[in-house]
Amino acid sequence: MASSLKIVVIEPDPSRAKEIADALKDGGWGDVVILSEPSSLSTVISQNEPDIVLIDLANPDRDTLEHLSLVTDARSRPVAMFVDHSDETLSKAAIAAGLSAYVVDGLQKDRIKPVLETAIARFQMMSQMASELNAAKQALEDRKTLDRAKGLLMRARGLSEEEAYTLIRRTAMDQNRKVADVAHALVTAADLLK
Repeated sequence: MASSLKIVVIEPDPSRAKEIADALKDGGWGDVVILSEPSSLSTVISQNEPDIVLIDLANPDRDTLEHLSLVTDARSRPVAMFVDHSDETLSKAAIAAGLSAYVVDGLQKDRIKPVLETAIARFQMMSQMASELNAAKQALEDRKTLDRAKGLLMRARGLSEEEAYTLIRRTAMDQNRKVADVAHALVTAADLLK
């Protein structure tokens, strides 16, 4: 893992905070900001733009989990949370909040690096899956728009489906645009003319 990662750590206990910072430095991660209070987290996140956030809380409740997930922007960066105790409801809330790692039974120095590496890998995998899902949804929307545009041309000009597609494709090539963009413009124009 890259040693240039910026890490924000939330740890209320000063001795544990030092232990975490030492473990991160031993793991090759030296750019660490320690917070003792989650209340200033939003400011610290916006000022430092960390690559990963590590949170150590003894017994978080559901509201704390959701708040920390929102403030740390868990959908755009890995967030690892270490807790002393949990239950099924909190585990589900952690997953729903988008945490990359939710480790029960507290934080242990020798577990920090492998957990963070796993959190980063899981976050990257989930980000890739989300990106692929969004691309598939966009492709489906583009296909629906293209089919609608072809239908409009078929009705308006009495063209076959193949002829309508050829016209859209030729227009896209002539205008140096994507087929989906030409189809979208045609559908939008037809909607305006109704």
